[in-house]
Amino acid sequence: MTRTKRMTAPDAWQLSRKESKYVVSTASGPHDGSALPIGVWLRDHMQFALNTKEVRKILHERQVVLNGHIVTDEHIGIDVFDIISFPNIDKHYMILVDEKGRHNEYEISADAAKVQLVKVANKTTIKGGKTQINLTTGANFIGEDSYKGSDSLVIGITGDDRFAVQQHFPYAVGNMAIVIGGQHTMKSGKIVEIIHQETSLSNHVIIEDANGDKFETINDYVYMIGTTESFLKTWGVEA
Repeated sequence: MTRTKRMTAPDAWQLSRKESKYVVSTASGPHDGSALPIGVWLRDHMQFALNTKEVRKILHERQVVLNGHIVTDEHIGIDVFDIISFPNIDKHYMILVDEKGRHNEYEISADAAKVQLVKVANKTTIKGGKTQINLTTGANFIGEDSYKGSDSLVIGITGDDRFAVQQHFPYAVGNMAIVIGGQHTMKSGKIVEIIHQETSLSNHVIIEDANGDKFETINDYVYMIGTTESFLKTWGVEA
Protein backbone atom coordinates (compact mmCIF):
# COMPACT_ATOMS: atom_id res chain seq x y z
CA MET A 1 0.00 0.00 0.00
CA THR A 2 1.45 3.36 -1.05
CA ARG A 3 1.76 6.15 1.45
CA THR A 4 0.41 9.69 1.16
CA LYS A 5 2.64 12.70 1.67
CA ARG A 6 1.34 14.67 4.62
CA MET A 7 1.72 17.92 2.66
CA THR A 8 -0.59 16.67 -0.12
CA ALA A 9 -3.21 14.97 2.06
CA PRO A 10 -6.76 16.35 1.64
CA ASP A 11 -7.53 19.38 3.81
CA ALA A 12 -10.56 17.48 5.14
CA TRP A 13 -8.16 15.21 7.06
CA GLN A 14 -7.07 18.17 9.24
CA LEU A 15 -3.46 17.06 9.59
CA SER A 16 -0.55 19.02 10.96
CA ARG A 17 1.86 19.59 8.03
CA LYS A 18 5.00 19.75 10.16
CA GLU A 19 5.08 16.26 11.62
CA SER A 20 6.18 13.10 9.81
CA LYS A 21 6.59 13.24 6.05
CA TYR A 22 4.04 10.52 5.26
CA VAL A 23 0.68 9.26 6.47
CA VAL A 24 -1.18 6.09 5.55
CA SER A 25 -3.24 6.27 2.36
CA THR A 26 -6.86 5.24 1.91
CA ALA A 27 -7.57 1.73 0.66
CA SER A 28 -9.94 1.20 -2.23
CA GLY A 29 -13.41 0.44 -0.93
CA PRO A 30 -16.85 1.98 -0.42
CA HIS A 31 -15.42 5.50 -0.14
CA ASP A 32 -13.12 7.36 -2.53
CA GLY A 33 -9.53 8.38 -1.89
CA SER A 34 -10.55 11.51 0.02
CA ALA A 35 -12.06 9.37 2.79
CA LEU A 36 -10.11 9.56 6.03
CA PRO A 37 -8.03 6.40 6.75
CA ILE A 38 -9.13 4.97 10.06
CA GLY A 39 -5.49 4.78 11.16
CA VAL A 40 -5.16 8.55 10.72
CA TRP A 41 -8.41 9.10 12.60
CA LEU A 42 -7.30 6.96 15.54
CA ARG A 43 -3.95 8.70 15.88
CA ASP A 44 -4.33 12.29 14.63
CA HIS A 45 -7.98 12.99 15.43
CA MET A 46 -8.73 10.94 18.52
CA GLN A 47 -5.20 10.55 20.00
CA PHE A 48 -6.00 6.92 20.84
CA ALA A 49 -2.47 6.11 19.63
CA LEU A 50 0.83 7.99 19.58
CA ASN A 51 2.17 6.37 16.43
CA THR A 52 1.42 3.90 13.65
CA LYS A 53 2.72 0.98 15.70
CA GLU A 54 0.15 1.65 18.40
CA VAL A 55 -2.60 2.08 15.78
CA ARG A 56 -1.82 -1.36 14.37
CA LYS A 57 -1.84 -2.88 17.85
CA ILE A 58 -5.32 -1.49 18.55
CA LEU A 59 -6.62 -2.76 15.22
CA HIS A 60 -4.99 -6.17 15.46
CA GLU A 61 -6.52 -6.63 18.90
CA ARG A 62 -9.89 -6.26 17.11
CA GLN A 63 -10.98 -3.35 19.27
CA VAL A 64 -12.51 -1.25 16.46
CA VAL A 65 -15.90 -1.88 14.86
CA LEU A 66 -16.88 0.06 11.72
CA ASN A 67 -20.54 -0.13 10.66
CA GLY A 68 -20.91 -3.44 12.45
CA HIS A 69 -17.69 -5.00 11.11
CA ILE A 70 -14.43 -5.46 13.01
CA VAL A 71 -11.68 -3.46 11.27
CA THR A 72 -8.03 -4.55 11.24
CA ASP A 73 -6.69 -2.54 8.30
CA GLU A 74 -5.40 0.97 9.09
CA HIS A 75 -6.02 2.04 5.47
CA ILE A 76 -9.80 1.52 5.48
CA GLY A 77 -11.48 4.86 4.77
CA ILE A 78 -14.21 6.43 6.88
CA ASP A 79 -16.65 9.11 5.76
CA VAL A 80 -20.01 10.72 6.48
CA PHE A 81 -22.50 8.71 8.54
CA ASP A 82 -20.07 5.89 9.27
CA ILE A 83 -20.47 4.46 12.78
CA ILE A 84 -17.32 3.56 14.74
CA SER A 85 -17.54 1.66 18.02
CA PHE A 86 -15.06 0.58 20.69
CA PRO A 87 -17.00 -2.10 22.59
CA ASN A 88 -14.23 -2.66 25.15
CA ILE A 89 -14.55 0.90 26.46
CA ASP A 90 -18.20 1.50 25.45
CA LYS A 91 -17.38 4.47 23.20
CA HIS A 92 -19.25 5.13 19.95
CA TYR A 93 -18.94 7.79 17.26
CA MET A 94 -20.70 8.96 14.11
CA ILE A 95 -18.65 10.64 11.38
CA LEU A 96 -19.85 13.80 9.68
CA VAL A 97 -18.22 16.88 8.16
CA ASP A 98 -18.22 20.54 9.10
CA GLU A 99 -19.05 23.53 6.90
CA LYS A 100 -15.58 23.34 5.34
CA GLY A 101 -15.89 19.66 4.52
CA ARG A 102 -13.52 18.57 7.28
CA HIS A 103 -14.16 15.24 8.98
CA ASN A 104 -15.64 15.50 12.46
CA GLU A 105 -16.89 12.92 14.90
CA TYR A 106 -19.86 13.00 17.26
CA GLU A 107 -19.93 10.80 20.32
CA ILE A 108 -23.21 8.87 20.41
CA SER A 109 -24.88 6.34 22.67
CA ALA A 110 -24.53 2.58 22.39
CA ASP A 111 -28.15 2.31 21.24
CA ALA A 112 -27.70 5.01 18.58
CA ALA A 113 -24.63 3.14 17.32
CA LYS A 114 -26.78 0.12 16.42
CA VAL A 115 -28.15 1.84 13.32
CA GLN A 116 -26.71 3.68 10.33
CA LEU A 117 -28.17 6.22 7.91
CA VAL A 118 -27.42 5.04 4.36
CA LYS A 119 -28.20 6.30 0.86
CA VAL A 120 -29.68 4.12 -1.87
CA ALA A 121 -27.63 4.14 -5.09
CA ASN A 122 -30.08 2.08 -7.14
CA LYS A 123 -31.98 -1.19 -7.12
CA THR A 124 -31.89 -4.26 -9.34
CA THR A 125 -34.10 -7.28 -9.86
CA ILE A 126 -32.32 -10.56 -9.21
CA LYS A 127 -33.16 -14.24 -9.53
CA GLY A 128 -36.58 -15.10 -8.22
CA GLY A 129 -37.91 -11.60 -8.90
CA LYS A 130 -36.47 -10.25 -5.67
CA THR A 131 -35.35 -6.63 -5.37
CA GLN A 132 -31.74 -5.99 -4.44
CA ILE A 133 -31.11 -2.60 -2.84
CA ASN A 134 -27.65 -1.25 -3.67
CA LEU A 135 -26.22 1.36 -1.30
CA THR A 136 -23.68 4.08 -2.02
CA THR A 137 -21.42 2.36 0.54
CA GLY A 138 -21.10 -0.62 -1.81
CA ALA A 139 -23.24 -2.89 0.37
CA ASN A 140 -26.47 -4.45 -0.84
CA PHE A 141 -29.40 -6.41 0.57
CA ILE A 142 -32.80 -7.79 -0.42
CA GLY A 143 -35.44 -5.17 0.28
CA GLU A 144 -38.69 -3.50 -0.69
CA ASP A 145 -39.30 -2.44 -4.29
CA SER A 146 -40.62 0.90 -2.97
CA TYR A 147 -37.07 2.08 -2.16
CA LYS A 148 -35.62 4.25 -4.93
CA GLY A 149 -32.27 5.79 -5.83
CA SER A 150 -31.27 8.74 -3.59
CA ASP A 151 -33.67 7.66 -0.83
CA SER A 152 -32.15 7.27 2.64
CA LEU A 153 -32.72 4.33 4.95
CA VAL A 154 -32.03 3.80 8.62
CA ILE A 155 -30.75 0.22 8.86
CA GLY A 156 -29.57 -2.00 11.66
CA ILE A 157 -25.85 -2.84 11.63
CA THR A 158 -25.60 -5.37 14.44
CA GLY A 159 -26.58 -9.02 14.92
CA ASP A 160 -29.88 -10.25 13.52
CA ASP A 161 -30.94 -6.66 12.81
CA ARG A 162 -28.22 -6.16 10.21
CA PHE A 163 -29.77 -4.53 7.10
CA ALA A 164 -33.20 -4.49 8.74
CA VAL A 165 -34.81 -1.24 7.58
CA GLN A 166 -36.14 0.78 10.50
CA GLN A 167 -37.00 4.03 8.70
CA HIS A 168 -37.32 5.19 5.10
CA PHE A 169 -36.81 8.80 3.98
CA PRO A 170 -37.81 9.19 0.30
CA TYR A 171 -35.95 11.56 -2.02
CA ALA A 172 -38.94 13.80 -2.60
CA VAL A 173 -40.20 17.37 -2.42
CA GLY A 174 -41.29 18.22 1.13
CA ASN A 175 -38.83 15.94 2.90
CA MET A 176 -35.74 16.92 4.90
CA ALA A 177 -32.23 16.82 3.45
CA ILE A 178 -28.69 17.79 4.38
CA VAL A 179 -25.88 18.79 2.02
CA ILE A 180 -22.59 16.94 2.48
CA GLY A 181 -20.47 18.56 -0.24
CA GLY A 182 -19.94 21.75 -2.22
CA GLN A 183 -20.36 25.35 -1.11
CA HIS A 184 -23.46 24.59 0.98
CA THR A 185 -21.95 21.76 3.02
CA MET A 186 -23.84 21.06 6.27
CA LYS A 187 -26.78 23.24 5.32
CA SER A 188 -30.10 21.48 5.73
CA GLY A 189 -33.78 22.04 5.18
CA LYS A 190 -36.82 20.99 3.21
CA ILE A 191 -36.59 20.11 -0.48
CA VAL A 192 -38.85 22.49 -2.42
CA GLU A 193 -37.90 21.49 -5.98
CA ILE A 194 -35.99 18.79 -7.84
CA ILE A 195 -34.84 19.90 -11.28
CA HIS A 196 -34.36 16.83 -13.43
CA GLN A 197 -31.63 17.01 -16.07
CA GLU A 198 -32.19 15.48 -19.50
CA THR A 199 -28.48 14.71 -19.79
CA SER A 200 -26.29 12.48 -17.62
CA LEU A 201 -25.59 15.45 -15.33
CA SER A 202 -26.76 15.29 -11.73
CA ASN A 203 -30.21 16.66 -10.88
CA HIS A 204 -30.31 20.05 -9.20
CA VAL A 205 -32.09 20.37 -5.88
CA ILE A 206 -33.50 23.52 -4.28
CA ILE A 207 -33.68 23.42 -0.48
CA GLU A 208 -35.34 25.87 1.92
CA ASP A 209 -33.73 26.18 5.34
CA ALA A 210 -35.40 26.88 8.69
CA ASN A 211 -35.12 30.65 8.09
CA GLY A 212 -36.96 30.44 4.78
CA ASP A 213 -33.82 31.03 2.71
CA LYS A 214 -33.43 28.91 -0.41
CA PHE A 215 -30.24 27.54 -1.96
CA GLU A 216 -29.40 25.19 -4.80
CA THR A 217 -27.11 22.18 -4.90
CA ILE A 218 -26.78 18.95 -6.86
CA ASN A 219 -28.26 15.55 -6.08
CA ASP A 220 -24.82 14.01 -5.49
CA TYR A 221 -24.41 16.21 -2.41
CA VAL A 222 -27.91 15.63 -1.00
CA TYR A 223 -28.59 13.14 1.77
CA MET A 224 -32.16 12.63 2.98
CA ILE A 225 -32.42 12.90 6.77
CA GLY A 226 -36.13 12.82 7.53
CA THR A 227 -39.68 13.58 6.52
CA THR A 228 -40.95 16.26 8.89
CA GLU A 229 -37.87 16.59 11.13
CA SER A 230 -34.21 15.63 11.09
CA PHE A 231 -33.28 12.11 12.14
CA LEU A 232 -29.82 13.45 13.02
CA LYS A 233 -31.24 14.63 16.34
CA THR A 234 -31.01 10.97 17.31
CA TRP A 235 -27.23 11.48 17.32
CA GLY A 236 -27.34 14.88 18.97
CA VAL A 237 -26.70 16.77 15.72
CA GLU A 238 -28.81 19.88 15.19
CA ALA A 239 -29.39 19.95 11.43
